Amino acid sequence: MGLRIRSLWLGLTIAAGFLGAVRPAAGEVGSVRRPNVVLVYIDDLGYGDLGAYGCKDIPTPHIDRLAAEGVRLTASHITNPPCCPSRCSLLMGQYAQRFGKYGMSRGLPVPEDRPTLAQLLTGTGYATGQIGKWDIGTREQGPLQLGFTQVARTPPRAASPAAAVSDRNKSRPKSAASSKYFCLNEAGETVWLTDYDGDRMVEFIELHREEPFFLYWSPEAVHSPSTEVPARLMNRTTAEGKRRKLAGNIVAVDDQIGKLLACLDRLQLRENTLVIFSSDNGANGGEGGSSTPFTGGKGAGTQKEGWVRVPTILSLPGVLPQGTVFHGLVSNFDFYSTIAAHAGLQIPEHCDGVDLIPHLTNRVSEGTHEYLFWLNNESGDAERRHLIAVRWKHWRLYRKYAGDPWQLFNLQKDPTEESDVAANHPELVRQLADAHEAWAATLVPAGTIPQLPPGPPPIATGHGWLQAE
Repeated sequence: MGLRIRSLWLGLTIAAGFLGAVRPAAGEVGSVRRPNVVLVYIDDLGYGDLGAYGCKDIPTPHIDRLAAEGVRLTASHITNPPCCPSRCSLLMGQYAQRFGKYGMSRGLPVPEDRPTLAQLLTGTGYATGQIGKWDIGTREQGPLQLGFTQVARTPPRAASPAAAVSDRNKSRPKSAASSKYFCLNEAGETVWLTDYDGDRMVEFIELHREEPFFLYWSPEAVHSPSTEVPARLMNRTTAEGKRRKLAGNIVAVDDQIGKLLACLDRLQLRENTLVIFSSDNGANGGEGGSSTPFTGGKGAGTQKEGWVRVPTILSLPGVLPQGTVFHGLVSNFDFYSTIAAHAGLQIPEHCDGVDLIPHLTNRVSEGTHEYLFWLNNESGDAERRHLIAVRWKHWRLYRKYAGDPWQLFNLQKDPTEESDVAANHPELVRQLADAHEAWAATLVPAGTIPQLPPGPPPIATGHGWLQAE
């Protein structure tokens, strides 16, 4: 039995053990079709870069439609930024510190003694698909090993346009670089990678239209650099300066949401498909990304709210209210619990998240989370990523290192965090600091990244789909 099959078998065994009694594996239970889920996880999308969140210079009509047909969250957070830890927390449904990840820690394994979201759903009869960026666990923990049954191969990259290579690295020969965003399709034609991914989304849904499915799309977009973005995309925006290229990148993402919704409508699956749209961390200011009305983001702004507060939309016509706004504290690990509960499954005990649907439909009166916590203190991580923080109601308590004094900000009155009011509220500082200390006491020590021999990437290059055997 090969590594891929052993890992998948182990994952399904774990999932079954946690579930106890699970629903039948058939596509329908009684006369009710089991719900589908599409989880879209954009890279570096800022809170202020969508029309539904107030953006004026980047048209995002399809994402705006998603918000109009669902619930827009205003306090959705990434408690384990950036890219790699964010995705690990998402797939495991818990703070990444619970398995020793206190920073980037790229290559640190995710635990195999508790089910990933994909393992949980695959073990109960879902077709589970993954498209795009992975960046989870070790090189040996690819999407097939962690529970997905169908994975889109990574398309071969085309040659990067000469001007983009020159912008990106003037010391590098223009002919030596492959593109970040241009790839080759099956016919050998050069196409925009985000467009290619969107076609794979439609393909997966069409393949599994008669059975319950879970599709996870995590594109390269809109991660830097956006230097290759073609004029046909930029010209659809009114953005200026360096932001213009990022804007074109975001427009391409919106186009794929249009493809997704059109496909669900055409197949009459829209009302039975939960769509969750979010981002792995906040805006990249170096690309002109916006966190408005907050400040900060990826790069120089990682100590501010804008790095960890992200746009998030949940849409499920007929179940969730349409065109509404939810202000409660939310983390990306809530998506695991929400999807599990919506699929009729018991939320595994390891999860830190809650089922959001009762909150979004006003079926419960209590809040989602009293507190959310941050503890990025991996010793070898980039200094800018160090972050210790607590969110409670409209307050944010923050410091960079354990020896620093706490700073306190009222995000309702001061969203750009210009006035530290810790001295005015010593009891509140103590309350939040004590809560953080109590939470931190429940965590495990930092993990060790294994030294693995050279091997193939988690997702093979090519076209078509990799299948779990």
